[in-house]
Amino acid sequence: MEEKIRWGILGLGKIAHSFARDLQLAKDGVLTAVASRSLEKATEFGKEYRAEFAYGSYEELLGSGAVDVVYIATPHTSHAAWSIKAMEHGKHVLCEKPMGVNAAEVAQMIAAAKSNGVFLMEALWSRFNPSIRKVKSLVDEGAIGELRYLRADFGFYALDRDPAGRLLNPDLAGGSLLDIGIYPVFLAYLMMGQPQRIQSAVKTLDTGVEVQAAMLFDYPKSQALLYSGLTSRTEMKAELSGTAGSFYMHPRWHEAQGYSREIEGALEAFELPTLGKGYTHEIAEVHSCLKAKKRESDLWTHRNSLDLIGLLDTIREQNGLVFPFEG
Repeated sequence: MEEKIRWGILGLGKIAHSFARDLQLAKDGVLTAVASRSLEKATEFGKEYRAEFAYGSYEELLGSGAVDVVYIATPHTSHAAWSIKAMEHGKHVLCEKPMGVNAAEVAQMIAAAKSNGVFLMEALWSRFNPSIRKVKSLVDEGAIGELRYLRADFGFYALDRDPAGRLLNPDLAGGSLLDIGIYPVFLAYLMMGQPQRIQSAVKTLDTGVEVQAAMLFDYPKSQALLYSGLTSRTEMKAELSGTAGSFYMHPRWHEAQGYSREIEGALEAFELPTLGKGYTHEIAEVHSCLKAKKRESDLWTHRNSLDLIGLLDTIREQNGLVFPFEG
């Protein structure tokens, strides 16, 4: 019987719960250890998802011999530090997006993966969503002719959240861009590649945290209109239009359960449901890579992560968005 890949989770917030539930659907993986800064929280989480070990410090989990790969689900600002520490302990790493808060951090993480000979991947779960993968392959095959236009948004109301919390706190790399703007930017990059030019505009709070970002990616023969915001809920559809037709990603597009294709006025819908919430698909990719002894995914490479954070850095630079800890 094949041995299961043993997972540990660092940081036990909301997204860790979703990940742990989906991990239970993966037959070749098992959650063996969880860690929080609160032992009580770790113990409760561990019982809920049947993890054998629960730790009240991240360091204890990294020193555990019962973990093969660590899912980093801490706030953005500690992704790089804890990923690097995990890799220095010989652990493979799946790090929640954004992998780092800037390109310098991502480069350090990739260097650590190479020097320690371990696997590292950004947990950009939308890359592994069945609908997005299918539309990507169809676009590449020319199913709607040459892609000329892309539109994607991601917005919800969050101005009533705790100002000290992750979303609105500049000390925690708050704002819409790194948290949800990364999704529209990712989609444009995935489907169209690196833009020739970026134009952007943002709205900020008095604290300097950005809460709206409008972006135009300009390509030689096409454009992408992108938006993220914490000031209101948006439709969260994605449209890809080409010279011979269009694809529409159903809301919420970043976790789509299907898509539609329109050719010569005829609209056809296709259902492609995810397994569980959808984290199962990135988990399956990690398992596939580890079994093949790969150190990075072919579907979302280290270069892809560097390119993506580079685009986000550019948007921030255009608008003077600097976090306090960046100096």
